[in-house]
Amino acid sequence: MDPFNQRGPNAFSNVFIRFYDFMVFKMSCSCRELIVPVVFCAQVASSFFDTALQMVVKERSATNSTDPDQEQKAITNFNMTFNMILKFMPIVPAIILAKIGDKGYRKVPIVVPLVGYFLSRGLLLLDILLEWPLQVLYAVPVIHGLCGGFASYWAGVMALVSVRAREDVRSLSIMRTELVYGIAGFIGSLASGHLFNLYTVDLKHGVLLSGFSVLLYFFSLLYAALFLRIGHLAALGDGQERRESVGIINQDAHDKINIILLYGSGILYDIAVAGGMEMLAAYVLKDPLNWGATEVGYGNAVGSLIFITSFVGVKLFTRCSVRDEGMIIIGMISFAVGIYFMAFVTTTPMYFLARSITLFALIPMPTIRSLLSKQVKGTSYGITFVMLQLSFKLASLVTTPIYTKIYQATLDTFPGFVFVLSSIFTVLSMIPISVVGWRSARHSGYERIQGN
Repeated sequence: MDPFNQRGPNAFSNVFIRFYDFMVFKMSCSCRELIVPVVFCAQVASSFFDTALQMVVKERSATNSTDPDQEQKAITNFNMTFNMILKFMPIVPAIILAKIGDKGYRKVPIVVPLVGYFLSRGLLLLDILLEWPLQVLYAVPVIHGLCGGFASYWAGVMALVSVRAREDVRSLSIMRTELVYGIAGFIGSLASGHLFNLYTVDLKHGVLLSGFSVLLYFFSLLYAALFLRIGHLAALGDGQERRESVGIINQDAHDKINIILLYGSGILYDIAVAGGMEMLAAYVLKDPLNWGATEVGYGNAVGSLIFITSFVGVKLFTRCSVRDEGMIIIGMISFAVGIYFMAFVTTTPMYFLARSITLFALIPMPTIRSLLSKQVKGTSYGITFVMLQLSFKLASLVTTPIYTKIYQATLDTFPGFVFVLSSIFTVLSMIPISVVGWRSARHSGYERIQGN
């Protein structure tokens, strides 16, 4: 007998139980489709690892040299080699993983890099415990890169978010994911400095911090591999491809030129940001700042806080009907001014003031990705985003040693010169995006005339 036709308390109980089971099923399915737990836990783990690595390198370099300038050169040389390996190794694996993802297996470009994260971060923990030479840590970016690295992982996340979001809200959806990334980084960075200093007779500095990092990466990998459900998105991507392929005459030519301009702007801006931030990591460890683990954690937390202010900026500018190109330029101006001011920082309060000026500095990259997603078909999101990430890495292979050598050459005269250089690159990156804005405005006007 149908329980809906029954009368009495038992009938009501059956209906309630069915309704409850249905809601639990829907909520569990919805939660299993969320990428947020992966992004959050992985970024907290990354914040722990970054602080641990930075302090381990400083302590080992200080042990090998008593001269502050030689210590700075040792730190920057290690960082240069480490970062160049980190940027070179993922090139081929990331392309392969992106192509697999675009065939409908959106999970693969996320899970495989998390395996690399878990294994490589475990190597830092072993290095601290067993007191291996610092050079052993060069294996970290090798393992990380062979599994696709950040280029594959973040491109996979962005492709997943883009496929799920409508075109008109895609910028906000991508920025919302960046917000989760930033909040996680903020929390992780605040705690990382204090966790690094925790030790016992049996445990050295950094063991607990590195251990928590490995544990969180394991949780992220477990969730992504076993619980995250994204297999149904292949059909959605095809539907979006059909909708987004509808356009006016010469749409393909319009898209290709915009893609080139967006890549150019993104590469120039990434050179400015990556180059400046890599040198800043060494700059804060020397006089006059001479930070310890706690201050390093706070400094990284401020960098993560910019994700939150950038998200608020996107919400605000969207409500004010500011176009995507306009938001990108606002973010670039914010970074250009802040990093220029950083060149003259001599105290910790001045450092935090300079970072506060860059409050919209993280708007450009996710917005550029959003604009790129509007220029290509849904089944090409993965390869488009991964090629963007790899173009950043290839450019950095040239600029990282240049930045490092300039910083070392100006260490005694004007160590902040590299930040002035970053400001110049940021201004140059505004030119291509301005052209995209002009072309898009003209294109929109043409579409309105065609519609009339």
